[in-house]
Amino acid sequence: MIALVRTRTLRALRAEALKAQEMSEEYRKEAECVTDAAIRAEIIVEEVRAALARASANTARLEGELNALRAQSLLDTEDRQALRTLLRITRKQRTADRVYALFHHGQLHSVHATVEEAELAAEAEGASPSGWTAHTPGAALPPAADVLWRVQPLPLGTPT
Repeated sequence: MIALVRTRTLRALRAEALKAQEMSEEYRKEAECVTDAAIRAEIIVEEVRAALARASANTARLEGELNALRAQSLLDTEDRQALRTLLRITRKQRTADRVYALFHHGQLHSVHATVEEAELAAEAEGASPSGWTAHTPGAALPPAADVLWRVQPLPLGTPT
């Protein structure tokens, strides 16, 4: 079977084929660009996922540190409050200008804030609770070795 085609129709068909081939080439190039863009997008998505995983791990670590710091801060606050309370109590107490030394046969036994504490310490060591006498100011003290227990006030401060 032989088909007859006119030259003009043949030229038109060839022009259409050439145009289709050019469009096909454009579509192929566009498809390559789209494929490259998709590959780049996939790589970026993987990088973003990795960054998100690192950020999540870092967030968890920082939350743990924050909880530890909050607990430490609460402890520090409690410590400061306790120190302020102790300071207030200390300031309210009268400041002592002397201490009381307890001597046993002339040897220093202990030092106390009050006469009563010194006498109680001596009584705990066997001194008679009723054997305490007051010293008359200006009178001579008996030799230390002759006295079983003696409480003697000692002034506090720097020597001048």
